[in-house]
Formats: sequence, C-alpha cells, structure tokens
Amino acid sequence: MKTLVLGAGVIGVTSAYYLARAGHDVTVLDRQPSAAMETSFANGGLVSPSHAEPWAGPDTPGQIIKWFCRQDAPFRFRLQSDPGFLSWCINFLGNCRTSRARIHGERMLRLSLYSRDCLSQLRDETGISYHAQQKGILHFYRNSKDLHKNQLRAEHMAELGCPFRALDRAEVTDLEPALNKVRDQIAGGLHYPEDESGDAYIFTQKLTDLCKTQGVKFMFGTTVGALVTRQGDVTGVETNKKMLSADAVVLALGSYSPRLTRPLGLKLPIQPVKGYSITLPVMPDQSAPEISLVDNERKLVFSRFGDRLRVAGMAETAGFDTSVDPTRAGSILKTTLDLFPDLDGTKDPEFWAGLRPMTPDNVPLIGRTKIKNLFVNSGHGVLGWTMSCGSGQIIADLVSGKEPGIDMDGLGVERFI
Repeated sequence: MKTLVLGAGVIGVTSAYYLARAGHDVTVLDRQPSAAMETSFANGGLVSPSHAEPWAGPDTPGQIIKWFCRQDAPFRFRLQSDPGFLSWCINFLGNCRTSRARIHGERMLRLSLYSRDCLSQLRDETGISYHAQQKGILHFYRNSKDLHKNQLRAEHMAELGCPFRALDRAEVTDLEPALNKVRDQIAGGLHYPEDESGDAYIFTQKLTDLCKTQGVKFMFGTTVGALVTRQGDVTGVETNKKMLSADAVVLALGSYSPRLTRPLGLKLPIQPVKGYSITLPVMPDQSAPEISLVDNERKLVFSRFGDRLRVAGMAETAGFDTSVDPTRAGSILKTTLDLFPDLDGTKDPEFWAGLRPMTPDNVPLIGRTKIKNLFVNSGHGVLGWTMSCGSGQIIADLVSGKEPGIDMDGLGVERFI
C-alpha cells in the first residue's frame, strides 16, 4: 500500500520503519532538512515507563496556582485567547481527578511497556547504537512525604508490570555516587531497573538510514499544506513542491497535527507545551551521573550520553513559541550545578526548547480516524521517545488491517468524539 507519513521525528520515523517492514511503499515528508530536528532533537533521553503518570492529576490545579507567578516554575501556565486552547484547558481540568488519573496512567503504562519491548527487539535485530543504557532510572526525592506518596504509586505500577526497588539515602548514593555531595538533601529514591535511556536524535537519524535501506523515501524540506479528500477518503497531500497521492496517510506532526485535520471537521485535542533542555560536556575528571536520574521536586531528568550530560524539564503553555527563555534555562543549569558542582557550567552549554504535543488526558492519539485511510500517531507529550516504537508498530498493524499486539482501549481518537 502506498503510504505517506507526515513528520520525521521519532514517531514518524518509527512508523515508517514498521510500515516498511510490513511491506508498504512508504514516503516520509518533513519541512526540516533532516530527521528529528524539532521535538526529538534534544529531549530528556529517557525510555521510561516509570514516567507514565498523567500531568492531569488531583494535585495539578493547586500546583499551577502555587507556581503561577514563578519564573522558574516547573509548570508555567500562560493563558491564551485561542478557543482551542480554552477548550483543551477545560478538558484537562476535568481529568484532574484521582479516578481519571489512575485510568489514564494505566493506559500510558500499557503502551510504554509494550513500546520498550518493541525497542529492545528492534535494537537486537538491527544492532542500532544511540548511547543506549540499560542501567534503569533512579527517581530521587528530597522529602519523605514525596517519597512515600510515589512509592504507593510505584507499588501499583509494579502490579501492572513495572518493577521497582525502594532505596534509602545511602542506597541512592551507592547506586549513583555523583549525588554524594548533596546526600543530605535526599530522603531516598525509587529505582526502576528495567527502564532505559538513549539519545533520541541519534536513534532517529540512524533509523532513518535503516529505513532507506528498506526502500523508504524521505522528502525533506517539504512543507505539508493540506490534506485532499474525496468521498470520505484522503486522496492526496498538498505540499510546497507538488501534490502527492496515497492509499493511506499517517499523521505524525506532533503539535502541528490539528492544523491539518481541522479543515476536515476532525478536531484533535492536542496543544503544544514547551519544554527545555541543556546539554553539558563532561570531562574525564568531573563527577557526573552515570545512571539516568529524575529529580522529583524540580521535575528534571538527567541522561548521560558518553561525554555529554543532558538535563531536561520545565513546561509552559506558550503556543508555538520555541524561543529559549534565559531565566528558565538558567534555572535548569543552576539546579544541575548545585547537584553536580564538579561540572563547568561556563563551558559551552547547549540550550534548547521544543514543543511537546499534549492531549488533555496525556494519553496519545493512535489509530484510524473517521476518514478511513487517515491514521493519527500523535499527542505523546513527554513520552514520545518512550512510546515511539510501540506506536509505530501499532500503526503498521492497523494500516495492514491486522489486530495490534496490544489492547487498544483508550488509545484512539474516538475517546474524544
């Protein structure tokens, strides 16, 4: 089947890989000059089912109010006049209930575990390298109350297939000695031994090369203008270069996906939420974390890629603005140097900001739409890298008319219709 994949981030490229493996004739379109140049470029690097916790939770409204005027707030909520944003906010707040958060968390975890297995299989089959680490992920906590609360959540996740180990302060610093200088600030931690990390940009670039060997065509520098339909089917895609025809279209444009479907009467509840990262060089004589970390209080993640340390976090509703706010980026750098004072924060840190495509319940939109040959693979929020391979495999199965290898309940577009 002739299939167009719109978007060459980690979601689009994994979709293309699995579609090609299933025997489809695949072409990928992206406005950038190469793959993974936007949201997948400098993200936190965690492949973390342990992060399958929706932002729309019972504590979130209070936190938003508490952080409202703070420049360094982990989640900065900026009001916008766009009706789509206001509708999204109402839906988001409606999901901030314990019962809803539990359901959505279980859906996110189901997909994340499946996707991690798909990634492991892909790595074994292809030998792809991307600074992958299978040392698990260590979440550390600065007070006992947060530790206890998150341990209860971890116990529920363990029942669903995500094991963990509770650690006291000494065990945290034994596992990651780079935290020794701040050990008095740490109450304890939770270690998820089966979680992973790796550079999503390098992964996507190398997977693009593998896709090309399977016959996938990439049209970079190609801007998608509109979807063309006839009698309820998508018949083509208008671009800045030419019209392209297709038997099936996979929409993997992240935060930009709703712009294409809105003229067709299909409203995808996806909003961009800006996140930040910094990347620091690590010299051989500097103490820096080897295991991937999550600072629960500051909402930051730390991933080691060889001689680089990636630190990512922050969130703000800022429309499609991807500029780097120096105050917020500086806050990430300050926290990093407070934790790991051996690092040199003046030595060429790289600052970046990108848009996470967020749904109101934080569960992605994967599957067929009311336009029968249009498929969506978007809205993965902060877990795009974590969920990418599983989402790509699901799309390939659905386009092929096969039953996916995972329960699809609660993952499709229909839950918002």
